[in-house]
Amino acid sequence: MTKLSDATREKLKGVSTPTLASALYKRGMRIQMIQDVRPLSAPKNGSMVGEAYTLRYMPAREDLNAMNVFRDHSHPQRRAIEECPPGAVLVMDSRKDPRAASAGGILVTRLMMRGVAGVVTDGGFRDSGEIAALDMPSYHNRPSAPTNLTLHQAIEINVPIGCGDAPVFPGDVIVGDADGVIVIPAHLADEIADEAVEMTAYEDFVTERVRAGAKTFGLYPPTDEANLEAFSIWRRQHGR
Repeated sequence: MTKLSDATREKLKGVSTPTLASALYKRGMRIQMIQDVRPLSAPKNGSMVGEAYTLRYMPAREDLNAMNVFRDHSHPQRRAIEECPPGAVLVMDSRKDPRAASAGGILVTRLMMRGVAGVVTDGGFRDSGEIAALDMPSYHNRPSAPTNLTLHQAIEINVPIGCGDAPVFPGDVIVGDADGVIVIPAHLADEIADEAVEMTAYEDFVTERVRAGAKTFGLYPPTDEANLEAFSIWRRQHGR
């Protein structure tokens, strides 16, 4: 798995998914936002950030998906829970189908206790109230009581997947906040983080000006050179 540097991780914790989406769009990447996932337990100290560790479900075949499959320690779902590295984000492809749960409170608690940075599924979670109370960011489509076995068969771990229509490769960088979850290709993480920090500084400057009564013409986007000069002064004053 590609190692995310501590410096880049900290930068990404301080920027928003909308800002990251704009930075990726400039590079022609339009479908990196995971669709139809919502924060069940949102990040408390900056954005959720971590490398993707993936789990893929397929439609369940009943004769292969009985309750006793969990006796097998090599079962992909249970392996994912025990092997997802600390600091990573477990991302699950549940075929955008929340009618059966991708996981529940006990498994997500185990992820939290192992130091995993967060969990994302384009399906649902059971025990959603319990998961919402955990000190770990979690994102899903909606609550779902039935076990995953009724509809989903865990088939592979740490392979390329689609989650909410976004392509996710193992080691890609996952960032989540109150607006949702976005996927940054691993090789772009450092430069996207640097650009997003710069964009965030300018957006903070703009917000301050707008609150003071300024118009957005020429300010956002910065098409008036005078605004860039004012921003340069603002940065020096604020240590940004």
